[in-house]
Amino acid sequence: MAKARRRRVRDTWKEKEWYKITSPKAFGENEIGTTPSRDPEFLIGRRVDVTMRELTGDFSKQYVKLKFQISNIKGNIAETKFIGHQVTTDYVRSMIRRGTSRIDAPEIVTTNDEHQIKAHVLVITTRRAKSSQQKFIRETVQGLLKEIASQKSFEELVDGIVTGKIASEIYHKTKKIYPLKRVETIKTKVIE
Repeated sequence: MAKARRRRVRDTWKEKEWYKITSPKAFGENEIGTTPSRDPEFLIGRRVDVTMRELTGDFSKQYVKLKFQISNIKGNIAETKFIGHQVTTDYVRSMIRRGTSRIDAPEIVTTNDEHQIKAHVLVITTRRAKSSQQKFIRETVQGLLKEIASQKSFEELVDGIVTGKIASEIYHKTKKIYPLKRVETIKTKVIE
């Protein structure tokens, strides 16, 4: 009886086709993986995480994890869109030392082409800062982030965040308030 039941099981693997997953145009439309699916419609909405090193070959950006979502299928190619990024927790921990202040500045910003992104900037000072100084730094960073985002398109903002150019710009404008050790955009999420 059990043998007969086992024989009847359909091999669903044979019905599946393989699809090549590509990164968005802003990230060079490189292949970032393959995935099997019976129906291409099942792929839409699937999330793909890739490290910056896998995408660009730049080993110094190993700690940056990019998040993409499959948005469109053309033939056997699954196109993706950028939905956010995150820096690994061990990298964040390695930046924070005793006697420094960690200032988190999350902010929802709107680009000049009406995309909304929730960006989380982390500021680390060289010495412990007073709470009033921390508050002022936080407000300054959030203001700068809004200002920078309003002048850029979605693709320009994502590029600036992922490459670290925006964090560098914020660093140079905020270090006058208090000596800073590091500014890093540790997390972003695209708000639909």
